[in-house]
Amino acid sequence: MKTIAFIIPPTVELLDLAGPVQVFTEARFYQFKINIEFYVFQSNPVSTCGLGFGTIASFSDAELKDGDYVFVPGMDQNYVRSPAFRKEKKFFDWLKDCADRKVNICSVCNGAFALGEAGLLNGLECTTHWRRVDELQQRFPQTKVLTDVLYSKNAGVSTSGGITAGIDLALSILKDLAGAPFTQKVARGLVHYLRNNDHKKEVIYLDFRNHLNIKIHDVQNYLVDNLSGATSISNLALVAEMSPENLKRVFKETTGISVSGYLTQVRLETAKTLLKNPENSLAYVASRCGLKTASQLQRILK
Repeated sequence: MKTIAFIIPPTVELLDLAGPVQVFTEARFYQFKINIEFYVFQSNPVSTCGLGFGTIASFSDAELKDGDYVFVPGMDQNYVRSPAFRKEKKFFDWLKDCADRKVNICSVCNGAFALGEAGLLNGLECTTHWRRVDELQQRFPQTKVLTDVLYSKNAGVSTSGGITAGIDLALSILKDLAGAPFTQKVARGLVHYLRNNDHKKEVIYLDFRNHLNIKIHDVQNYLVDNLSGATSISNLALVAEMSPENLKRVFKETTGISVSGYLTQVRLETAKTLLKNPENSLAYVASRCGLKTASQLQRILK
């Protein structure tokens, strides 16, 4: 049985901690077997809102094995900038030792700074709260800090954006452990739709997503992942398991935009991303976006 160990740092942001904890707690409600443990690296931590925690074991007492997980949630940025934070060398060394023993290390929000201090971000892509992206990049220049993503997953090291993005990272990890159908059930229990967007721009994936219709999410997921594939309404109807006419009606009622309008938006944002690379020709980008000619692409870019 795997263990998920949550570190409670001084000045912890409550939702950074509680969101991922609730994901795995909900999974246990549905009979998924997993241990949830809590540790500190300073005694009696107090959250940013003033809520204190009782006696909790030190990180040094944790007995983690290959395949387990450590989550480091975000904390007050003034503390992260302080000499006191940088002096937590024993904790940073412990994180590095865990990683060396194949324990998966995860951060939420500016918890990424702890991973950086441990040397775990060197040479990797990572992310953090959008307010802290530039600061993280400047402080740890050997990493590549991604913007506008919910989370970034590498082998053994994962980071998420701010606050609720920690829930998305936790759901993605649960999907790795328990599969997509089970994770969708957990997400529904949390009243949180499954935003599985590793390295996809948030604007592409999150627009028109404020709903809980799983079949429509399936269609949206399919379009994001298969732009150059079969995107006809008849094929999308098969994905949604409903008739083409019913899909068009339900999609518009659920998202506020038509299927064709949503498809155009996804193509537009994907094209803008691909065109940032000067080596990508218009014809290549058009093909990746499911368009037959560069002129078609130019029309939607206007």
